[in-house]
Amino acid sequence: MSTSNQPIDRIRLGAVQAAIWKNEDSEGRTRYSATVERIYRDGKGDWQSTGSFGRDELLTLSKIADLANSRIFELQVADREQAASNEAAPAVKAKAKANAR
Repeated sequence: MSTSNQPIDRIRLGAVQAAIWKNEDSEGRTRYSATVERIYRDGKGDWQSTGSFGRDELLTLSKIADLANSRIFELQVADREQAASNEAAPAVKAKAKANAR
């Protein structure tokens, strides 16, 4: 099982951001997930984050969720294309080797 401490992508609009995570399950299948947060500065000027969103951030949150969803679909397509390429590679090499004879 893969355990990465860093997201593979981030999407940010203003103070709202999503982190996209890639994980493998015990059977080697890739799973993607997203976490969302709002960042802000506290009274001391230090950056903080929260999972709480005010009324004015809810539409931005929905847009971030939409963008994260689209990005995960893109990543899944790329994974499928890579898997298909990896499966085809031995057949292509075998055909090329046979043609060289």
